Amino acid sequence: MTTYQATPHDTRPSAAAKPVRWAADAVAAMREGARLYLDYSAQSLWRVDRMIDEIRRDGAPYAAVEHVLRGFGAYAGEVIARQAGAEWWTAGGDHWIRTPDGRLWDPFDEARRCFAGNGSLRLLCRDATGAGH
Repeated sequence: MTTYQATPHDTRPSAAAKPVRWAADAVAAMREGARLYLDYSAQSLWRVDRMIDEIRRDGAPYAAVEHVLRGFGAYAGEVIARQAGAEWWTAGGDHWIRTPDGRLWDPFDEARRCFAGNGSLRLLCRDATGAGH
């Protein structure tokens, strides 16, 4: 996990604008293209993890799916934001989710890790929201 110290200049409205749009685009694309309905629930991240796994097994090069992975990462971040009352934070073009306990989570990096075969957006959400503890 990348550590980042938030500043007073980082705010939800500006920090959330891009990731919220990326998440909505991913939801629309999955609904229209894959007939996969994502409802911003923690359970829906099972389907996202499986979709990333299928993309990886199909042998798609990272460059071809980078945009899709960004959308999935943004979607997972929005799930965490809604489930845990977390906020988007941004600096230097990078985005993180900050949970109420002050921890920062990088759902974009986790989506890339999923594509590499060693990550899980579902487990990231579980850890960030404290579900199952």
